[in-house]
Amino acid sequence: MNALLTELGRLGIFLWRTLRAINLRRGQFADIVAQCYSIGARSLPIVAVGGLFVGLVISLQGYRALEVIGASSALGTAIGIPLYRELGPVLAAILFCGRAGSSMAAELGLMRATDQITALSMMAIDPVGKVVVPRFVAGVIGLPLLTAVFCAFAILGGYMQAVWVLGIDSGFFWSALRDSVDFAEDFGQCFTKAGFFGVATTLIATHVGYHAEPTIEGTSIATTRSVVHGSLMVLFLDFILSATLY
Repeated sequence: MNALLTELGRLGIFLWRTLRAINLRRGQFADIVAQCYSIGARSLPIVAVGGLFVGLVISLQGYRALEVIGASSALGTAIGIPLYRELGPVLAAILFCGRAGSSMAAELGLMRATDQITALSMMAIDPVGKVVVPRFVAGVIGLPLLTAVFCAFAILGGYMQAVWVLGIDSGFFWSALRDSVDFAEDFGQCFTKAGFFGVATTLIATHVGYHAEPTIEGTSIATTRSVVHGSLMVLFLDFILSATLY
């Protein structure tokens, strides 16, 4: 328990250092844009493909469940509500941990192992502001956008499965989806969760990478921890936010 509290304290101090180091007037804006491309744009393929297959699976399983009670025309509702409230932000964040979080941890761990972070300190350059802040800001911006892409492709996959394969009328599908998904409640909850997940996963990835042991093994351990701890934090926060928002 003491070790957990100590680690949470270190994480909080690291978050405070990162927030204090944000200063777009010192050339950080260009670095943030570059990291948005590296973290966000390069994660688009896996997020889009993941969303597409999740939509296909939800549509297939939802149709089988609704067909039993003769309510297959409500398939749009069965896809939209769980997708926006739970599956969209959670699965997008876990994919983000695997793709972008591991990349950030590995890059920072390699910088630590090759003494690049130490060299920045010796040149009177704040290493947190130079290498952590651009990745942190890009991750916080990128994950909500990736969540939107994930949900869009999941809806597309659900529509393709429902209309083209299962024979559901497209009008019934879109009307059920429109009538059941509320903008303020469902979309608001989706992107609120995505924002919290973006802060948590990016903070964990940069923290473990920045404080990795200066060895190749240390970099490997930091990469693994970023994915495992980030994914578990996403599930924990999802429970807390679901209980709070409802």
